[in-house]
Order: sequence, then C-alpha cells, then structure tokens
Amino acid sequence: MNKASIIEAVYEKLGGTKADAERAVDAVFDTITNSLKQGQTVSIAGFGIFTVKQRAARQARNPRTGEVINVPATKVPKFRPGKTLKEAVK
Repeated sequence: MNKASIIEAVYEKLGGTKADAERAVDAVFDTITNSLKQGQTVSIAGFGIFTVKQRAARQARNPRTGEVINVPATKVPKFRPGKTLKEAVK
C-alpha cells in the first residue's frame, strides 16, 4: 500500500472528492512530520507512538575500502506500535 492507496481508501470511506481525501491525508502526514520536527511525541491511541530518537556520533568502516568514516550524530524518527495494532497484525 502506498500514499495513493491510502487516499483512495479515505475517499471510499468518506465520499466527497478525491482532492478532499488527498488534502486530509496530507494534513495528517504534515501534522505528524511538523510535530516530530519540533521534538514532540505523537501518540495515536490504538495505533502507536511516533518519537524522535537521538543517534550518537560513531565511527563506521567503508566496506569497499576499509577506510574509517566518522558518522555525525543525528535525529531519527521512531515508531512503536500500540497493543491494538500488534494484535490486529497477528
């Protein structure tokens, strides 16, 4: 399933126009993204929790050359599924 499939599913559930469904899906994704950019946690009951995790700086090795590379610290998004989602997938 991709974004177009999600838009189609929202359109079929809610009716209206596909453009309205696309705006609704985009609004949800934008809201989650903007909240994570600000370092906030996004918790959706029954679905899961989106958080931002700090990944420490480290040294890695280039597999082709064997050269040591310094990888800088970075922030990465993390998703932890909720109990209802876990049970639905089983």
